[in-house]
Amino acid sequence: MATTSISLLALLMALVSSSAPTNAIPSRNQDLLLATEEMQNANYFTFVMLINMAPANLIQGNVTFLMPNDWALAKTLMPENAVSDFLLLHSIPSPLLFDQLGHFPTSSLIPTGKPELMLKVSNNGWGNFYLNNVRIVRPNVCTAGSSIRCHGIDGVVEATMTPENHDTSTLPLPTCSSSSSPAPLLPSPLPGPPLGGVNLNPLEALPPSNLDDGGSSTQKSGSCKRLLLGGFSTLDLTMMGCLVLLAIGLSV
Repeated sequence: MATTSISLLALLMALVSSSAPTNAIPSRNQDLLLATEEMQNANYFTFVMLINMAPANLIQGNVTFLMPNDWALAKTLMPENAVSDFLLLHSIPSPLLFDQLGHFPTSSLIPTGKPELMLKVSNNGWGNFYLNNVRIVRPNVCTAGSSIRCHGIDGVVEATMTPENHDTSTLPLPTCSSSSSPAPLLPSPLPGPPLGGVNLNPLEALPPSNLDDGGSSTQKSGSCKRLLLGGFSTLDLTMMGCLVLLAIGLSV
């Protein structure tokens, strides 16, 4: 009797284990199935075909798709080995409804599924929201699942590199500003002889050799420089002497 009970229990456990699904679909893959159904209902058949062509582990969830319509994709030449890169370029690694995208101001950069490629926002309100060169024309196509969102766009996205990957070797050099380091000083010229033998110290008397022709200057420059002697010119002293002699003559 005990043997029969054990046999029945083992049979029951085998039936229960066989009735359980052996390959349960993960919730994220279920979200992808729901999203592709919504895409097909919105007539984005070619984009669904690209998703089906991609490796099964490429997209698991937590993503926002940007979907060109069938007409735009029909005009795009795409090798079969470029499907994954195309899908990554047309995806944002976070599920974002259009209202959430609307919080990004103009000139914001949103990453794509490829880390080196970005989407630049031009936010001019509903119906005029651009990511790089494309405009969102059909928002919130995918909403049934919890981890995948998708929006229809009016063309194929053109890539924008991240600022860190820009090649600055061809950029113009920055112009010098007042705050920049000073330019190297040029060597100072050798000092030349004083012009016209002028003594720059007015308190020092000039030797008689520097005077000729009754105290006229020997300078040959165009400027009129006076030879100073104790603060008076030699011409002033001569005139003062003449005035003294004239005064003596008149007094006599």
